[in-house]
Amino acid sequence: MASTGKGQGRLVADRRYQARAATPAKPPSPPKKPRARKPRRGGISGFITGFFGLIWRIIWGVTWRVGAVTTLGLAGWIFVIYSSLPPLDDLLDGRARGSVTLLDVNQRTFAYRGETFGAATAGSVSPFLHDAVVATEDKRFYRHLGISPRGIASAIRINLAAGRGPLSGNGGSTITQQVAKLLCLGVEYDATKWENEAAYEADCRQGGIWRKIKEIPFAMAMEFKYSKEDILTIYFNRAYLGAGSRGFEAAAERYFGKSAAEVTAAEAAMLAGLLKAPSLYAPTNNLQRAQDRAAVVIRLMEEQGYLTADQADAARAEPARLSAQAVTQSGGFFADWVMETTPEFLAGETTEDIVMLTTLDPRVQAAAEEALAWVFENKVSDGSNAQAAIVVMSADGAVRAMVGGRRTEAAGSFNRATQALRQTGSSFKPFVYAAALDLGWHPLDYIDDSPLCIFTAGSGEWCPSNYDREFKGQITLVQALEESRNIPAVRLSEAVGRDVVRAVAAQFGIQSDLAAGPALALGASESTLLEMTGAYAGILNGGSAVAPYGLVELRIKGDEEPLFGATGGIKERVISEQAARALTYMMAQVINEGTGGRARLDREAAGKTGTTNSARDAWFVGFTADYVVGVWMGYDDNRPLTGVTGGGLPAEIWHEVMVRVNEGVPVRPLPMELPPATAAQQPYQPEPQIVQPGATEQDITEQILRDVLRNLDQ
Repeated sequence: MASTGKGQGRLVADRRYQARAATPAKPPSPPKKPRARKPRRGGISGFITGFFGLIWRIIWGVTWRVGAVTTLGLAGWIFVIYSSLPPLDDLLDGRARGSVTLLDVNQRTFAYRGETFGAATAGSVSPFLHDAVVATEDKRFYRHLGISPRGIASAIRINLAAGRGPLSGNGGSTITQQVAKLLCLGVEYDATKWENEAAYEADCRQGGIWRKIKEIPFAMAMEFKYSKEDILTIYFNRAYLGAGSRGFEAAAERYFGKSAAEVTAAEAAMLAGLLKAPSLYAPTNNLQRAQDRAAVVIRLMEEQGYLTADQADAARAEPARLSAQAVTQSGGFFADWVMETTPEFLAGETTEDIVMLTTLDPRVQAAAEEALAWVFENKVSDGSNAQAAIVVMSADGAVRAMVGGRRTEAAGSFNRATQALRQTGSSFKPFVYAAALDLGWHPLDYIDDSPLCIFTAGSGEWCPSNYDREFKGQITLVQALEESRNIPAVRLSEAVGRDVVRAVAAQFGIQSDLAAGPALALGASESTLLEMTGAYAGILNGGSAVAPYGLVELRIKGDEEPLFGATGGIKERVISEQAARALTYMMAQVINEGTGGRARLDREAAGKTGTTNSARDAWFVGFTADYVVGVWMGYDDNRPLTGVTGGGLPAEIWHEVMVRVNEGVPVRPLPMELPPATAAQQPYQPEPQIVQPGATEQDITEQILRDVLRNLDQ
């Protein structure tokens, strides 16, 4: 409806439109400028840029993918190794065999055989030793995860500068990597694969890039599995440190006679210095070289703050020195002999650590070595390579000292006291007289010292002579022995019977094959010095055989009960005590009046000289009331000695040994006596031996037996 306009305003809609129309309109936005486009490179430069960009994208893509795969593979490898690593305690003693520790009569260690081992931990060793190893072998040990790229780079630079291959010589290995090598990267010893442990270890220690690569995951796995101190503990127990010692505990005992927990800074430096080259720097090989190496370690410890300047100066001023036992290296030949006479499964092939208590007397051993050295220094021409051997034992066969050669040599050296079979010469004669005395002969009985020829089947006539080429006719047995006359000894042997003489000698301990012919009486047979000395011990003890022995008891280390005891000692009787005492009297006259004058002492002594054909061997064996001493001298190649007989240098060596071993020992008389004669001693007049041409050896033996029986009846 249309409005009339009377009294009414505008409609609302009109007002709305009016208000909207009053709003000012926005100004239009300015037009956008078109985006500038980069000019496209064309031609060769564009192609090159695009090509290298593509190559870079390919390389980067391959690299990060290969890196990722390699990282995952390495992580998996490390995890596999980590899972296979055994508990710490199973890694400390890695020896396939045990060791043998030999104790003397004072129960002190004098020798080791095999690799000795003593457990130690990184926390139990001396702090000086702990720090010396870290300072010397791996100063970044506590700041890496098993490998040190900086160390490897430095090692490569040093090797190349020295003209070696990059991985030849200095390897830049961390302590963890060295432990990985000591563990053979987890490969265990297999006797069917390697000839021995040395070959196994040589295989483990071989170098090369592949070996280095395999060390990386193994070392890192160890870092994840064990603590740093655990890794050091393995190192302290596995490292070989020379002189048969495996680990620092064994090395400290071997070189200094103390625990690794007690070593000083100077001693710790010497032990740590052995890690570079154990055999080269072993102080038992060259003390000065070991001390020079220790000085380098002390400098490193000072530079890295492990030692103060005062401590370092004190260590340099008082360098480490060996213990008295390590210095002497005494008793090596004796130790070898004891090992040889012990069952192999308890000695050389033992899988346990064995302790042997022995009969060795260190005082007597030192006396024997000193005496031998003194005689060769003062009585023998300079440059002589003649050899000598000495055995000292008690009357029961207990060996107190043994010198197997002029110089102290390495373990396993040729032992002339136990291994050299040499003709005994006149030192065999006491067994001829022992047989006769046991059959009833008297020391004052007469025997004929006149020219003699004996026919032997297959060899013809044999005509012995005396050393002085003289004949004295009818003489007593005492005189015949003291002057070491050959013909009376042969006559006596033929009279009592060679079989009887052989039996007596064998029962006294001469184990070698004894001659079957008449030269038996003159020592044509061979024997060792140990056998001869043991046989003479049987004379001293009253006529009973002895089995020479050096082992008193054997036990497993840590056990109190021994597995077994002494294996030798006095055995069955061979001759009567009266015969033994009479023979001792006769042998005393050898020293007092006869060929053994140079052996004379300030106490009663008995003995016998011995010189073989062409003086290839010279012997003197004898005894006082307390000790039996045997001495042999000769050349290893069996050439003749010049101007030497048993009554010469061997007697002088024997004298010097006895003077020293009897020092401080109370004087005791020898068990000897001259038996009372039941009747006037008559000269022995044997019937002439008439041997018909073609006579057999049995015919001759029967004739000799008839002569013996006839003379016994007289």
